Amino acid sequence: MSSSLDTAGTAAAPGENGRAAPPRQARKGGAEEQQRLPLLALSALAVAVFLTSLTETLPAGLLPAMSGDLRVSESATGQTVTIYAIGTALTAIPLTAATAGWRRKRLLLTAMAGFAVANTVTAVSSSYGLTMVARCVAGVAAGLAWALLAGYARRMAPVPLQGKAIALAMAGIPVALSLGVPAGTFLGETLGWRVAFLAMTVLTVVLLLWIGAAVPDYPGQERGDRPRMLRALRVPGVAPVLFVTLVFVLAHTVLYAYVATFLNDLGMGRSTGLVLLVFGAASLLGIWIVGAQIHRRLRSLSIASALLVAVSAALLAVLADSTALVYTAAFLWGLGWGGVPTLLQTAASDAGGDFADAAQAMLVTLWNVAMAGGGVLGGILLNLIGSGSFPWTVLALLLPVLAVIVLARHHGFPARRPGA
Repeated sequence: MSSSLDTAGTAAAPGENGRAAPPRQARKGGAEEQQRLPLLALSALAVAVFLTSLTETLPAGLLPAMSGDLRVSESATGQTVTIYAIGTALTAIPLTAATAGWRRKRLLLTAMAGFAVANTVTAVSSSYGLTMVARCVAGVAAGLAWALLAGYARRMAPVPLQGKAIALAMAGIPVALSLGVPAGTFLGETLGWRVAFLAMTVLTVVLLLWIGAAVPDYPGQERGDRPRMLRALRVPGVAPVLFVTLVFVLAHTVLYAYVATFLNDLGMGRSTGLVLLVFGAASLLGIWIVGAQIHRRLRSLSIASALLVAVSAALLAVLADSTALVYTAAFLWGLGWGGVPTLLQTAASDAGGDFADAAQAMLVTLWNVAMAGGGVLGGILLNLIGSGSFPWTVLALLLPVLAVIVLARHHGFPARRPGA
């Protein structure tokens, strides 16, 4: 500061060159304050990510009970996952553009409130059609929240800690996959699937209070500054990040969506829960590593993540007859995949610059398109070739992913992040 007084109003002592200098303790405290993450607020965002991720996949563990109550087949009930992804994919971009001027906290509260209403309707509905509508609305609300959350976390943190802030917010994904889905399935099997969805509503209501109390507010964009999606797509670096998002998530989903079938064909069907637990634990480790290093090593971490998932797929393709190597592959898969959401959302925000919100909306859209596409592609491969084709497909898809990351060294996945 240019003033000769420090923030406490105490006169600054003269330095060796005669200039006024702030007290050492004040300087140190100011630096520490600037480098501190708002953990309570970021944890609220992580819970929002957890709830949206868990709600998307929860029906997969509750299909028999849900199909019985809704009086439809299990395959029809499984489309409640698909319609969620479709709702997100179709509306993330237009809704993000339409709400660009909204204050950020108001928008987040609105999205999570819609999420709570949709889960409540799902829990009490006895009509398959109404359930599908509610699931679509939940997907719409989740897509709006997802397009907002990474940028929100980024704005809360000082530049050197922005990667860590996004990593903390995105930690809800591996937690949902590794712990949330098994816990939700157990709750549904014990007390009924409707209780599992009502529990999601209760948690969301608590989260709304948490956001209201702990999360800071930020203004939206002025009308003249609101980004257009096509303009964002022309910004150098945005297209490579979106391509990597689409193909990487597609590769992951082809195997993950049918991992139970794949393991069952290997004779490890009863070990599916344990394999997923190993995957989830490794994912948490991966996101911790990414959060600690992303500020300076986004490019190398992105390459390493793709390579780890590729090595995992190679092990499953060639050496899946070894139980120990299957667990090794699951660990490498989780280690590589855990930090991918953080890496891609950070890369999209960096590349997008002034169009970061638009880039995030397109990323969320393509992410969900890839998830839906992975389920469809996996089903086709399963029927035509068999589950043994999944690891080879993952390998084939990761080759262009690695190529684009390596080639996008100036824009998209640069050797040095802006501000690093």
